[in-house]
Amino acid sequence: MVKSINELEINHSDEPIRLFKSDFLEFFTHVHPAVVVVIWLPVALYFLFAAIVRVVPGASAWYIPGGLAVGVFIWTFTEYVMHRFVFHYHPHQLWAQKLFFMAHGVHHAQPQCKTRLVMPPAASIPMALIFFALIQLIVGIIFGLPQWVSPLFAGFVLGYLSYDMTHYATHHLPMHGKALKYLKRYHMLHHFKTPDQRYGVSSPLWDIIFRTKPAE
Repeated sequence: MVKSINELEINHSDEPIRLFKSDFLEFFTHVHPAVVVVIWLPVALYFLFAAIVRVVPGASAWYIPGGLAVGVFIWTFTEYVMHRFVFHYHPHQLWAQKLFFMAHGVHHAQPQCKTRLVMPPAASIPMALIFFALIQLIVGIIFGLPQWVSPLFAGFVLGYLSYDMTHYATHHLPMHGKALKYLKRYHMLHHFKTPDQRYGVSSPLWDIIFRTKPAE
């Protein structure tokens, strides 16, 4: 079992790498990108709607677009931290190596596998519940701003959606426009040249801030 993303050999086979002997468990490791939209777009819209209907008549609702923007911004940081420190963690224990290979190493070993480009609901739903609880605790309780919770979480989910769809597009869709072409090239360089740099997928912002964006 490999100890680093750098040690993975690219598998060009059209047959996906099998992760489980059980057909039942293996089924849940493959996800069509439409599943992400079907699950998470209604969630984002629900929390946005909840924020709007809770506005007191005559009161300012400026915090709703503000919360959406902050939520997306928080997601970009979350995306970077998870990709760099969780997905690219290099454990020494054999069982942990297998676990992290299933979580992200398999994507680097077979980057063009269409059904392993977005996060499976079995992973994304528990993570979303954890992040919602954190936002509720920190923003709603500690800072005493409960009205910000719904728009913040809506923005966070929309940020996640844009990340997963961008990730799929960089691997399998033609990218038009200077910005989208840049993101595609940026992510391909992460896979095929600098696997321990360029962790941003939807944005290179945090790579620039934390100096994990190499000189061109």
